[in-house]
Amino acid sequence: MTISGDFGKRLAQARRMRGLSLRALSHKMKGIVSYAALHKYETGKAIPGSPVLIALAEALDQNIDFFFRPLTVSLEKIEFRKRSALGAKEEEAIRQQATDFFERYLELENILSLESRFENPLKGWKVMGSADIESAALQLREAWKLGNDPLPNLLELLEDRHFKIYELDAGQEFDGLSGWAGEIPVIVLNRQMPNVRKRLTALHEVAHLLLDFPKDWEPKTVEPLCHQFGGAMLMPEPVFRAEFGGKRGRVTLNELVDIKANYGISIGAIMTRARNLGLITENHYRDFWIQYRKRNWHLDEPGEYAGQEKSNRFHQLLHRAAAEEWITLSKAAALAGQPLADFRASFEFAA
Repeated sequence: MTISGDFGKRLAQARRMRGLSLRALSHKMKGIVSYAALHKYETGKAIPGSPVLIALAEALDQNIDFFFRPLTVSLEKIEFRKRSALGAKEEEAIRQQATDFFERYLELENILSLESRFENPLKGWKVMGSADIESAALQLREAWKLGNDPLPNLLELLEDRHFKIYELDAGQEFDGLSGWAGEIPVIVLNRQMPNVRKRLTALHEVAHLLLDFPKDWEPKTVEPLCHQFGGAMLMPEPVFRAEFGGKRGRVTLNELVDIKANYGISIGAIMTRARNLGLITENHYRDFWIQYRKRNWHLDEPGEYAGQEKSNRFHQLLHRAAAEEWITLSKAAALAGQPLADFRASFEFAA
């Protein structure tokens, strides 16, 4: 069996996707291959025989074909939205899983002769303060012809505008990340998040991708403005002022829950937006957050948003390609990152 020059890089990627060290992988393989041998494989100083290759594929839960795919995608300018508790190993696993997914996504588009042409309607939009954020959100809504209405299925909307979205299962320490695969903007989200948080996180990442912040600004300055952009996209300033009722001395929970249900924005983000627009005082805002934490709303916020938030485009394209026999079921399973039997079980003709 001939091993390609990318084999070592693919092996390292598969190992990092599983969050394993070289020693941990050796242990998982019950000593079939040593730590030293694995290191040689990854650095291109040795190649495994067929029995070891099969064992590696089983230990890393990968199809053998994975190790021979050419490396075509590199994620650049990555911005992580996470808590400090997310360790370096977990962060790297997310990064590698995302790279693998977007590589498969772009390969599928290439098979279908689909071309992603992203254009940034806010190119060169320099942000110097919160007023620029509000104007940018209005400009983007106008460019995308969204009007002032609520945004149902935001993830689908972003994919229609040539963003690539990937949802994965991760711990609560991770919210999302954004970056570029060549000239294509990519966003990764934690599937486990509530929909309202997922929506705001996605738009937070859009701000990182589209807006031009001063290079010398620190994250503590940039992050709140990205958060503000998300709120401004979900509820543009004119809409928010009308719904919130202008300057307020007190606000009821029922009002916040109704706005949340209609616009898909959390009550915490609503109150932050009200503070940013000068509709409540700093004291009112501080008192709200004291109650928010005391009542554990950060764990289970009141109110529901019934809208769907799911990225389906990749799977729709994959099933189309398989149904039209542009790819075999085996190839479709490889692109899906699934065993063939699992993909075949999900594949059913309607007519």
